[in-house]
Amino acid sequence: MKNELVDRPVYLDWLSRWKDRDVIKVATGLRRCGKSSVLELFRRQLYADGVSDSNILSINFESWEEEYPLAARELYRYIVQRLAPGTNYVFLDEVQHVQEFERVVDALHVREDVDLYITGSNAFFLSGELATLLTGRYVELRMLPFSFAEYRSARGGEERIEDTFNRYLTYGGMPFAARLDDAQSISDYLGGVFNTVLVEDVAARHPRMDMRAFRDLTSFIADNVGNITSRKRVAAGLTQAGMKTSPATAGAYLDALMENYLAFKVGRYDLKGREYLETLEKYYLGDLGFRFWLLGKEQGDLGRRLENAVYLELLRRYRVVYVGKVGAAEVDFVAMGDGGPAYFQVAQTVLDESTRKREFAPLEAISDNYPKTVLTLDRVGVGDYRGIRHVNVIDWMLGEA
Repeated sequence: MKNELVDRPVYLDWLSRWKDRDVIKVATGLRRCGKSSVLELFRRQLYADGVSDSNILSINFESWEEEYPLAARELYRYIVQRLAPGTNYVFLDEVQHVQEFERVVDALHVREDVDLYITGSNAFFLSGELATLLTGRYVELRMLPFSFAEYRSARGGEERIEDTFNRYLTYGGMPFAARLDDAQSISDYLGGVFNTVLVEDVAARHPRMDMRAFRDLTSFIADNVGNITSRKRVAAGLTQAGMKTSPATAGAYLDALMENYLAFKVGRYDLKGREYLETLEKYYLGDLGFRFWLLGKEQGDLGRRLENAVYLELLRRYRVVYVGKVGAAEVDFVAMGDGGPAYFQVAQTVLDESTRKREFAPLEAISDNYPKTVLTLDRVGVGDYRGIRHVNVIDWMLGEA
């Protein structure tokens, strides 16, 4: 089991759907979230479908096993010299290491004999010249660490499902960490991933940024996942903790945090006014394991961790996710899909009648007929309640409810 790749069907289906279509396939996501493994799974699928080995060219620019040209023109020549007759499936993993990589990508894309797939580990990768140069000519696959279903598969499915879910909420879904058994090894690994992001991505792009302050801000966000906040409030919290910070500085650190997929900002949507609100957003971690590594909390704050896990799962299933505002009340998540919005509340339990009323009330205040769901750890009392579904969150995560 240790060396087997875990099937990630949602991402493989996406790649299959876009195969041979005249757009560049761009996979983005947090470092070590499994981008390279998904591309390897897709290459295996190509082989199984009869594509010749000579028509598949794969380069990982973070691999030390072989040296590749890192200048645009030299890399283009290197690739073209290795193309075979027919369609060539070219994979460029972590291509941002190449100088003027967007020129290589553009040059390969215009060739009729190349179907191009590239990956990158920060949002800047798609926010600069590449996006401008390739407007309308690429599609993005936003990748996340393991879903709970994938995590359970990686663990082998032999543990009690509640124990596996507790591990998932504590240690997160980073693929390599999923197969580690002791807390210290997981902590060491996650620390290595975080520090790699810090040195190779954040410091390289923001050389004047204080890396200790960046880590302190990440710890603050990790300790406040799910809390409504703002850059001003983040700055005030850090200043109170002894690190004098202005809102502008806090904003720059938050931008870097999101740029590298370590965290996501979730804006608010007024359900009555049908408008997006500019202030008092929420932040969630790109992987819950970083909360464990930064704060050392194996237990406690279960509600926040559960909410963070649900947010990441909604990102996998929907185009965009907001925090909902309905009058003075709040809906945890408004998930926008092709069929319209879906509304979600998240709680540990609603077995207590007062808690049930509190959690169901915001959804009852929404007048439309789009799906409304309350997700809890409860195994009893689930079902429909005045048109609102009450579902066990583990079953929902596994696609069984």
